[in-house]
Amino acid sequence: MTSTSQARAIGAAFLTLIVLLATACTSASSDDEVDGLRVWALEDGAVNTVLEESIESYNASHEVPAELVTYVNDSYKETLQFALSSPSGPDVFFNWGGGNLAEYAREGWAVNLSETLESRPEFRDAFLTTVLDVAKIDESYYGVPMLGVQPVVLYYNKAVFAEAGLEPPRTYDELLEAVDVFQERGITPVTLPGAQGWTQLMWLSYLVERLAGPEAFQAVVDGEDGAWRSPAMLQAMRMCQDLVERGAFGDDFASLDYDNGSASAMLAHRESAMFLMGSWDVSRHKQDNPEFLAGGDLGYVSFPVVEGGEGEPGAVVGNPSNYFSVNASSPRADAAIDFLVETVTSDEYVDGLIAAGQVPPIRGIEDRLQESEHADFAVFTHEMVSEAPSFTQSWDQAIPSTAAQVLLTNLQLLFLGEISPEDFARDMESFL
Repeated sequence: MTSTSQARAIGAAFLTLIVLLATACTSASSDDEVDGLRVWALEDGAVNTVLEESIESYNASHEVPAELVTYVNDSYKETLQFALSSPSGPDVFFNWGGGNLAEYAREGWAVNLSETLESRPEFRDAFLTTVLDVAKIDESYYGVPMLGVQPVVLYYNKAVFAEAGLEPPRTYDELLEAVDVFQERGITPVTLPGAQGWTQLMWLSYLVERLAGPEAFQAVVDGEDGAWRSPAMLQAMRMCQDLVERGAFGDDFASLDYDNGSASAMLAHRESAMFLMGSWDVSRHKQDNPEFLAGGDLGYVSFPVVEGGEGEPGAVVGNPSNYFSVNASSPRADAAIDFLVETVTSDEYVDGLIAAGQVPPIRGIEDRLQESEHADFAVFTHEMVSEAPSFTQSWDQAIPSTAAQVLLTNLQLLFLGEISPEDFARDMESFL
């Protein structure tokens, strides 16, 4: 056996052990419980509580009980990929939709839920269409949303803008003007945690969206020749580099990290004026900068319109949701589908997500969001997604994981000026 074969054999054995240990370490303790539905999700204290309460309610009226099995994020994808073809696999499994789910669907590992959605229109129509459609693979649905929406938003510090006599930018030209003003005032115009490429991806994604609409990136997903070299792609890359050259992100953006909270703190402490980040950043402020959040200085708007661009002004980029799918190998697939239908749009589940700080992708919940903490932002987020003509999934989630890592690495090189847009496009096309 070659060393490569030995490594693969060891890896397969290790993953088998992970799956068996994970199954053994769930709350199931009897043979009868093992016959129930296994629902796999990531570890998340607030959300897991909502899931556990919904499972408890479901189990009270069903003969086939469900049980929750949770995993840490880092090991989950590998564990899941192996388990979907294993007897110890889940019946219902968490995933990110998009390219992640497409792999499972095309391998035959996920159940096609189109017939279920068609036969139960009240269930299908409960979801915001743009969010549900992220689970649409080759014209069929293989998942349903199970968490809140997470669009990328342009945050700004109201006090910093007021002192400069500026309004938040509604157009890209206004954004550039604001960059110049804040530079003159000695304030970093835009926070950018450039130590992580996914933060730079938000800029490229939105600029492509505003220039050409969702079709430009869809061409990449579809593997169309020349998609990375399209005029909109190359122009958006040049615009990113122009922002760097203008000093929009300051001098030290390449060493700034999001995970340690320093990027969010810049906006809260008036060291920067704007920050393009996901809706989850409000939770970061709640934890790390509560006085800033309570003081009412956190402002938020949609990404500016690019004059002359062909994209819709209200189109959204970000993480539409996370999804639940049904394992095609499950002997309890029908019961697993019933579990989804009866759980993820139920009042109990939706109210639980709202109480946990989520904005569920469910129609007609504005009144319920008005009663939530930080209600103004929750309603803004829901309306932003509800009214969006499209919701493009974060590119690193929409393409295969190996290509995503190359994308993020190249983005960092692009923002540092170490590669040209043409180099970027050429490298991505050779990889995908």
